[in-house]
Amino acid sequence: MNTKGQFINVAQSSRTHSMFCFSPDSGAETRLIMVEEAGCVWCARWNEQIGPIYPKTPEGRTAPLRRIDIHATQTDDLNFTSSLNFTPTFILMVDGLEVSRLEGYPGEDFFWGLLAEMISNSKVSWAK
Repeated sequence: MNTKGQFINVAQSSRTHSMFCFSPDSGAETRLIMVEEAGCVWCARWNEQIGPIYPKTPEGRTAPLRRIDIHATQTDDLNFTSSLNFTPTFILMVDGLEVSRLEGYPGEDFFWGLLAEMISNSKVSWAK
């Protein structure tokens, strides 16, 4: 860890985890990566329940969604802390570095709280 960095640990839940060292910056590019695949029932449920409203929410404005296929071979601009094994997986990235992840879709009632926790723990500035 450098003197400007800090450790971010989102391990309060068995579904969210990661630890990464980075310096939060209000100018940092923050994205939510959704790892999906064709035929994924839980991906389809997320698309139905959350997909249409996500970009209109504070979470969606803070961490715009980027979708990638789990079988994609070209993700050179993203640095994951571990392999991608499940769909859907939601990964919070700051400047292309993984900060935290949520494996699986726990349903809309739990998704929003877990995502808000991930964003808050990352120390990035919330969009208005």
